[in-house]
Amino acid sequence: MEAETMEVKSSTEFGSYSKEDVVFLLKDLSNIQLEGSTEDREKRIQSGQHYSETLPIEYNPPANYLQLFSETLKEYKEKVAECTAIVSEQIYHKTGSRTVLVSLARAGTPIGILIKRYIQRKYGSILPHYSISIIRDKGIDEAALLFILQKHKDCSIQFIDGWTGKGAISIELTKACKQFNEKYGIKLDDTLAVLADPGYCTNLYGTREDFLIPSACLNSTVSGLVSRTVLNKEYIGKEDFHGAKFYKELLPHDVSNLYLEEITAEFPLLNQIAITAAVKKNWEDQEISFKGMEEVKNIQEVFEIDSSHYVKPGVGETTRVLLRRVPWKILMKDPKSPYVRHIVMLAEERGVEIIPYEHMSYTCCGLIKKVGQSI
Repeated sequence: MEAETMEVKSSTEFGSYSKEDVVFLLKDLSNIQLEGSTEDREKRIQSGQHYSETLPIEYNPPANYLQLFSETLKEYKEKVAECTAIVSEQIYHKTGSRTVLVSLARAGTPIGILIKRYIQRKYGSILPHYSISIIRDKGIDEAALLFILQKHKDCSIQFIDGWTGKGAISIELTKACKQFNEKYGIKLDDTLAVLADPGYCTNLYGTREDFLIPSACLNSTVSGLVSRTVLNKEYIGKEDFHGAKFYKELLPHDVSNLYLEEITAEFPLLNQIAITAAVKKNWEDQEISFKGMEEVKNIQEVFEIDSSHYVKPGVGETTRVLLRRVPWKILMKDPKSPYVRHIVMLAEERGVEIIPYEHMSYTCCGLIKKVGQSI
């Protein structure tokens, strides 16, 4: 009964997306003060507090961020639509109308919505779509999974995220699915569907190119005004869903649905012959090597970094480092690449050194500053 109440509340009051697009299975923590300054939060995390116990402060995006988002959306909306189509075709051919889309909050949520919309438009099949929490080193929200499985008997769950970095969430998902099977005797498919897989962490992807997905340029204002997910024992009980906040005060600045509409409008314009060819090519390239993790280890050694947690490869992860962590240095394969224009802007704004670094397959990589270390 508790989970049922949460679902109704989530679908009608939580987040700025339509309930036809997604149902958030998250406990509403909007009235709880969980934010701290970036520097203070970084100190707490590096001193042992888990990142999921608190939240970074989210602001009304500055004009230059919004301009950057608009420019990148205009430039890459066709590519995002293509990658959505490619991964959607693979998902639907795999499990068809039995599929329940389960996106990993929050970067996975807009991607899950786009996949749902594409499949509905192409095949006329309206797939259920939920957004749930998974947290590195803590696992997936089992209460949310049990709720979905109870509501959709004999379904096939398809997990969705935006992109892969070094593969931490892919590894966490595999581990969580194994534990779920051991605990409940229910085997889940741990394959993670993503738009971009530069780290070679999954065989269900739109592309392996490390390109800029425009939603990486902003935080909650392009993610349904929902915060990162929270797992803090002070507020989350054993039977509760993981938590999150709904930033209603940012409604005037919300571009979440604009983003969806811009990408969705590209679907009818796609070259289906090219999409089919890309799907065939992806089926032939099923390599899962986590080669990005090896590159991260090399970077860690070269720059004498204590933990791989301080190395964040890929355009999306580098963007996150600059937006909500304390960055130390930014490595760039090609500083003149159009995919890193926003990275250059953010780095200059925060006074972070950019280092040309050709020895990686990623477009760029963000290094987090160690507390007490001078920049």
